This record gives sequence, C-alpha cells and structure tokens, in this order.
Amino acid sequence: MRVRPALRLGVNIDHVATIRNARGGTHPDPVRSAEIAVLAGADGITAHLREDRRHISDRDIERLSREIPLPLNLEMAATPDMAAVALKHRPHAACLVPERREERTTEGGLDVAGGKANIGPIVAKLRDAGIRVSLFIEPDRRQLEAAKEVGAPVVELHTGTYCEAFLRDPAAFEHERQRLAVAADEGSAMGLEIHAGHGLAYDTVGPVARMRPIAELNIGHFLIGEAIFVGLDESIRTMRRLMDAARAEADAAGAR
Repeated sequence: MRVRPALRLGVNIDHVATIRNARGGTHPDPVRSAEIAVLAGADGITAHLREDRRHISDRDIERLSREIPLPLNLEMAATPDMAAVALKHRPHAACLVPERREERTTEGGLDVAGGKANIGPIVAKLRDAGIRVSLFIEPDRRQLEAAKEVGAPVVELHTGTYCEAFLRDPAAFEHERQRLAVAADEGSAMGLEIHAGHGLAYDTVGPVARMRPIAELNIGHFLIGEAIFVGLDESIRTMRRLMDAARAEADAAGAR
C-alpha cells in the first residue's frame, strides 16, 4: 500500500449541489461525488452549509455524515444557528468562515481579531462536543494570534489572493506565496495545525503543497469545473499526484 506524504486533500463538493439546485431535483447528487472522491484519493470531504442553503442542504449533511467513510469538514458561518446545526450532526470538523448573502463565494478570511467575543464561545461549544474547529483566516500574524487566543486548534489560510495574483502579476504572486509561507511557519510555531484553501488549481497548488507546515488543502471549485472535461475521478487523481509530488520534493529538500 502506498505511503502518502503528510499532506491531506479535502474535496469540497459544494458546486455539485450548485448544479443540482440550478434546476431542482436530485441530480447531480453531491453524495455520489463524495463517493467518487473517496475512491480517487481524497482524505476528507468538505461541504459549506450556508445560511441561505444556496447549494449544500441539511439533507446533504445528514447523508454525508451517514454514508461517507471519510471525515466530514462542515464549513459554516460563525453564528449560533449554524453552531446548532454542527452540534446536531457532529461532523469530524467545523471550519468557521465569513459569510455574506450577496457574495458569490467566500471573500477573504474571518476577522477573528475583531470578533473574538462572538467567535470564542462558538469555538468552545464545538470543541466541547468533540468537533475539530478551524478558522478560515488571512495569512496574517494578528489573525493567527487571535485564533490561538480563542482556542481554535486549526487555521485554514485563505489562498484566494495568492491564486488571483498568479494570473495577474509574477511579482504579486511571489509576494503572496511568501505571505502564505511565513504565516504557515508562524502558525505552526504557535502550535496551530495549518490548512490552506480557496481557488487552488493545478498550476497553483505546487508552491503551497511544498510548504511543509501545511497539513491539509481544501479544494473544490476547480476540481468540479475540471470534471466537466476529464471526469471527477481524474480531476481529483491529478490534483492528488501534483500535491504528492510537490510535498515529496519539499521533504527531500528538507532532508538534505
């Protein structure tokens, strides 16, 4: 059996539900996409249950919790109502993200430093229930320190700006890459488990996968989009290969 480098892949299946909901009915089924992800090499399934239920539904969460053998990471707003949903279903993990109804997708990281009074009690409730809590934040030391202060064991670094810079300007891309690398090192030194995600694609995943403090990447939109052309199984397997190769390269360099 292949021994995998210590970098997990969480596959976000939200946009399978987006396509289903565009027409109504039951097809395509997000749970079926999760089953394919299991066979293709995913280490976990991520699903964002939004307050307006625009894609993933409560029924989807029920089925994923019951039918999928991989850990479920429930992305959710940092609100009492959403905390109640998490406490009902008891997923393996809950990632608290900022959420605005008018946004198409999550825009930027959660302001933990400015919202400790509200975020702290939610983190405590989820942790007390045995749910691993992560906070989706910008790669910024102030936010890392605030995450540590409110008791979150995990942070997920927002890679959206980094991915946008890849298409815009090489110098900006390198600046954002360095921001992520510094934040990963700093967060790890604080005792936080470091994850990363948002907007990652085949051409941007390598530099992030080489950051050895990062334990998990959560990727969704690109994989679902690429699946239109090559199939979901192949899109996930290709991403898995690119991640593994980049991490193996970083491990070999670090061992020298």
